[in-house]
Amino acid sequence: MTHHTIPLSQSVLRGSFSRDYDPVLTAASGDTITFQTPDIEWGYSPDPDTAKRQLRPAAEEADPKHPVIGPIEIEKASPGMTLEIRIQKLEPGWYGRSWGGGAGTWQSDAMQLTGERTAVDWRLDRNASAATAEIGEASYTVPMQPFLGLLALQPRGRDVYPTPPPYYTGGNIDCRELTEGSSLFLPVETEGAMLYAGDGHAAQGDGEVSGTAIECPMDEASIQIILHPDMTLTQPYATTPAGLITFGFDTDLNIACANALRDMNRRIAAAYEITEEQAAAIAGAVVDLRITQVVNGVKGVHAVLPEGRLHVTGKANKRI
Repeated sequence: MTHHTIPLSQSVLRGSFSRDYDPVLTAASGDTITFQTPDIEWGYSPDPDTAKRQLRPAAEEADPKHPVIGPIEIEKASPGMTLEIRIQKLEPGWYGRSWGGGAGTWQSDAMQLTGERTAVDWRLDRNASAATAEIGEASYTVPMQPFLGLLALQPRGRDVYPTPPPYYTGGNIDCRELTEGSSLFLPVETEGAMLYAGDGHAAQGDGEVSGTAIECPMDEASIQIILHPDMTLTQPYATTPAGLITFGFDTDLNIACANALRDMNRRIAAAYEITEEQAAAIAGAVVDLRITQVVNGVKGVHAVLPEGRLHVTGKANKRI
């Protein structure tokens, strides 16, 4: 197993997904990859005394969106396999920014906001795990819970795919539970899998209701990749410190809910060797349904079986 380091530079950044992009790295199953990510505005500053460096995609793109590191090619990965991404370490930078308002967004219309888009700047304190913003004469502090909003594999086909919507190969999932100690499982749809990562967040509520989280650079992100050749998925799922998570994505929130619930129900039924109807009855007592994000056109829902909430004894004697 090898530990790879990807220094932050323009040469490793993309603003979309495409099979025609050359990989910035080739890694094998079991390898660990450490990298830095810029902020959502394609900038990076290592400390308050250093001016922000502005970055761009490695090559000209028609409409770049999120700055992401990649693609990273995974040796021996082929369609039908599953790639597990183990999130080992996330260290946000010293600053973050969030926005509210602005015309023409779903969030502004929903909240009946009529003012201009407004930025709030945050100072991030990793030692205190807190983010603080000054607005007027008051300070506002929130706890940090860093995560990467975007983890994706290349979708099938030869099109150029925008980063904002989550796909069934991952993408801008924006799930606040994907913190250190989590594993995200994604279906492989292209040779080499082609992994992308970015969109650092210092803190976010479920739904990402303003359209942004506290968007920040990551001074250090470390992930381990594990290839599962005999595991076939139709949609992502995750194991996290919060519990087992299944996802649903669709423009219709009802369909997104149904996709997340169906996958959770089938996993409970398979784990305990019970019928899906019995699993549904149990799920009604223990499973939480949360809106992941409503900001990417394709809305996200995740179902959560919280760690330790369901205990089983006797013949099944399994926990998930």
